[in-house]
Parts: sequence; structure tokens; C-alpha cells
Amino acid sequence: MASRAEPTTADPGPITLIPSGAPQLDASEDFEVLDGAEEEEDDDDLSELPPLEDLGAAPNEGPTESHPASSEETEQSESPQEEWLDILGNGLLKKKILVAAPPGAERPTKGQDVTVHLKISLEEDGTQVEEQPSITFTLGDCDFLQALDLSVQLMNVGETALIIADAKYCFGSHGRSPTIPPNSTLRLEVALQTAVDGPDLELLNGRERITLADHKRECGNGHYQRADFVLAANSYDLALKAISASSKVDVSPEEEAELLELKVKCLNNLAASQLKLDHYSAALQSCNLALSHQPDNIKALFRKGKVLAQQGEYAEAIPILRAALKLEPSNKTIHSELSKLVKKHAAQRHTETAMYKKMLGTAGGSGLPAKSTTKGPRSIPWKWLFGATAVALGGVALSVVIAARN
Repeated sequence: MASRAEPTTADPGPITLIPSGAPQLDASEDFEVLDGAEEEEDDDDLSELPPLEDLGAAPNEGPTESHPASSEETEQSESPQEEWLDILGNGLLKKKILVAAPPGAERPTKGQDVTVHLKISLEEDGTQVEEQPSITFTLGDCDFLQALDLSVQLMNVGETALIIADAKYCFGSHGRSPTIPPNSTLRLEVALQTAVDGPDLELLNGRERITLADHKRECGNGHYQRADFVLAANSYDLALKAISASSKVDVSPEEEAELLELKVKCLNNLAASQLKLDHYSAALQSCNLALSHQPDNIKALFRKGKVLAQQGEYAEAIPILRAALKLEPSNKTIHSELSKLVKKHAAQRHTETAMYKKMLGTAGGSGLPAKSTTKGPRSIPWKWLFGATAVALGGVALSVVIAARN
């Protein structure tokens, strides 16, 4: 399989291909790990990601040799340089051809693996912050920068283009310390080198499937750290599709177990992204699916408890967090979240009780209707006495009338 670029992170160094055996990532998003040794096997779940470490340059990677263009080539490329293409029609993503593709060159399509030579500069002062001779990514999957994904779809193989992209299509409001400030508009010089069909998932062996799915998961982690939760959820979903696709190749039991472990991690991370997007039903479904594979997965229990709490289902959330706390009694984050939910549940019950009493018109805590204070205790007997007297007099009068007729 083609080597792929590492997802965008806070790493100040150049974009690197992920070397074999690179250390996995960890974080502290929404879930605190107190014992790193116990969490080592699951240290790349998004809920525990810390700032990324510099993975260093990939082995055997060197800059490609560049050749100055001849005067004839320069003249041929000058004609398209004057025109900018507004890709999205909003002026925030523009493309200009620097070197036209050779005659008959084809345009890549979504799903193909494309390889580009990339230079990144700040639009504000033209400072070049990065150059990568070869990055391979799947077109349409937004594995790296959205600006790059959208622009390459409009290029032909062999073409070199200049892209001016607003921060929202690059590193956003977070930037990338220390070279790219927050909200930076960037200039991307892109040379499209190759475009080939992506792999057939059904024909991948177990190890290739694991590598592809883990790459998509890391792309999702990069998007998540930039707070682009839509693209993060998309990457995790692509990883799950790679894991769950039917296979025409035998997969060993060990690889099956590794794929299942990776699936649970992706489901946990997907739930985290969906929770950030307030997609509570979808997040709950992701948690339940993770728990169907690993009922005692602490992170899935914790996320499910948070989802239910966001929906106001405190009575359901509390037992789930208690189950998570039973599995890891020393976890302060679960303690804190459970304590908050117990208080919120008590307040919720108090409010509901007060509203119930108000609806029934009750005055005390007994729940029985209060007696009226506007009528005296003797008013009812007096009315009964008056009525009885009237009936008696009426009976006498009727008797007199009947006797007179007889």
C-alpha cells in the first residue's frame, strides 16, 4: 500500500509519513487516566490524547531533485498564471495554475490515492513554513487539509498550482504552533504527481486492513485536535468501514482480535466527536456498539453516561457511571462526573416534586387537597337545616291540597 501522510497536528516539524512502529497517541479529552501503566494497551484512544510528539522524519525520505525550468517552458506557463479560479465561490479558496499539465493528462477522481509535492507558506508575509516532497492521501476523504482535498480534485496529473486558502480550510482557529499562527490564510504550492485507484477493501489482507483503518483513525485524531469534529467523525467512520468490510482474504485470529480492538477505539472516538456535535442519539448508538463488543470498556461506559446526562436522563446515567467507577475506583474524572450527576438528579427530583404539588394545588407535604378557609364550620349544618325545613313545609302544604280535593 502507498505510504500516507500523517494527519495534521500540533507538531512543528514537517509533515512526515508514519514510520513503522511509530508510538501511538494519547489524550486527556474528557477522561483522565491516572495510571499510565494500566492504560498503555489503550493509550491511543482519543479520549486520552495529549499533545502529539514529534515522530521525526520517515526513513529513507529525502527531498526530490528539482530542475529549473527552461525559458520556453516558462513562456508556456505564463499564460494561465493571470487567472484565478474561485473554487467555492466565496473568495476563501482560490486556485491558479503555475505549470500546466501535459496534453492528455487526466484529472483524478474521488477515491483515488494521489501523491503531491507540497509547499506551505503564510499568505501574510510569504514565509515558507513547510515543504514535503511526497504526500499520498485518498482524494475525497479529507485525510489532511480540506483545502488540499478540494483543490486537487480540480487539477490534472502533472499540473502545478498555487492555492490561497482561508484558515477555515486549513489549520483553523488553532493554527499549528509554532510556525502557523491561529486563523492564518495559507499559500499552498501543489504539484500533482500521480493518481492511482485506491485499494479494494475486500482484497486487503488482515495487516493491510489494520494499517489502513489505523491511518484513518489517526487522521480523525488530527481533525479532532483542531476542533473540526465533522471531519473527525468522517475519518473515524471511514476507519470503521475499512474494519467491517467483507473480506475475500483469510484473516488470522490474532489480526481479527486486533481489528476488534481498533474498532472499539474508533467507536469511542466517534462517540466523542458526535457528543461534541450534540448528536446525542448517534453518540449513544456508538457507545452501545462499543459496549456490545467490550461490556466493561470504561471509556465507552463513561461516554454513554455523559451522553445520557446531556439528554437529562440522570437516573439512567448514574448507574452506568457507577459501573465505570467500580471498574476503576481511583479515577477522579468519573468521581467528579458522578458527583455532579447525583446533585443534578436531586435538584431535578426536587423541581419535579414542586411542580407536581403546584399542579395538584396542594398546600402541605401530605399531597392531600387543602381544606377551604373561606367557609365557616357552621355554614354547612345551617344549609342542611334550612333545606329540611323547606321540605317539611312543602309536604304539609301538599297534604292540605289533597285533602281539600277529596
